[in-house]
Amino acid sequence: MPTRITTVRDRLQRLLLWRVWERMLEIEFIDRSVALAAKAFVSFFPLVIVVAAFVPERTRSAIISSVTARLGIRGDALTLVREAFVSSADVRQATGLLGLVLTIFFASSFTTALQRVYLRAWRRPHHAGVAIYWRGLLCLLLVLLAMALLGGLSRTLDGGLGVGLLVIGVLAGTSALWWFVAWFLLLGDVRARVLVPTGVITSIATGLFGASATIWMPEVVTSNEAQFGAFGIALSLVTWFSGASICVLIGACAGSVLAEDPGRLGSLIRGGESGMLTAGAGPSLPPPSRELSLRDAFHTTEDS
Repeated sequence: MPTRITTVRDRLQRLLLWRVWERMLEIEFIDRSVALAAKAFVSFFPLVIVVAAFVPERTRSAIISSVTARLGIRGDALTLVREAFVSSADVRQATGLLGLVLTIFFASSFTTALQRVYLRAWRRPHHAGVAIYWRGLLCLLLVLLAMALLGGLSRTLDGGLGVGLLVIGVLAGTSALWWFVAWFLLLGDVRARVLVPTGVITSIATGLFGASATIWMPEVVTSNEAQFGAFGIALSLVTWFSGASICVLIGACAGSVLAEDPGRLGSLIRGGESGMLTAGAGPSLPPPSRELSLRDAFHTTEDS
């Protein structure tokens, strides 16, 4: 019996899915997803509301369409979210130019948490310096621009043949966005070609999650709102961000594992080359020295 268990275990460990699971345990995916979701809710989401108040009406409408479509919320919650964006004059008056700048800098904590995910998934050493922050700020602006463009696209291609074109356009656009974000936050240490699967997998995972949210999110919002009032809507948004964060972690871990694969798939991703890093990039960190278990997913380390 022990021999059979060992044989089955050895076969599982050779599977790509098993190696992706081990990589997720390595980066402590539960702890990371909670941290990323919290940063998204308290810093990135307010940034979207504030920035939308300072842009032209057409751009603001596109951002609203993108946000509400992704969240999959309806009814009173949808009205509340739209009101948060529509009251642009009040937001501008309360925020001011200095408040806008501070909000953008505060939102960089979200990109810092996201960068840690990619660094851990690719076993890259942590970097310090000013470059980390300006890269994070540039990523934030790029994401906001992408939200506006995708929102405008969804309003243009609505119904009929436009739905299929919209799906293709959103998939291609979000894949390119996540590919660039991963490459940029990894400071260009990982070759751009190698990061293509990360962008595609993250786009597909977040897209499927967003589509599923249109089914279960309204019920979650209604239930939480009935139990906790407006605070329940906030809890529902945290739930959505937590699920989306898991999708991002899956893309990061799956992309790195696929690129490391010694077989044909890994060779294709690497373009026939053996290395994944760019010239001049420092060596990657070693893999864990011990066997990981599920409790490692809830663990956090100081060196991250």
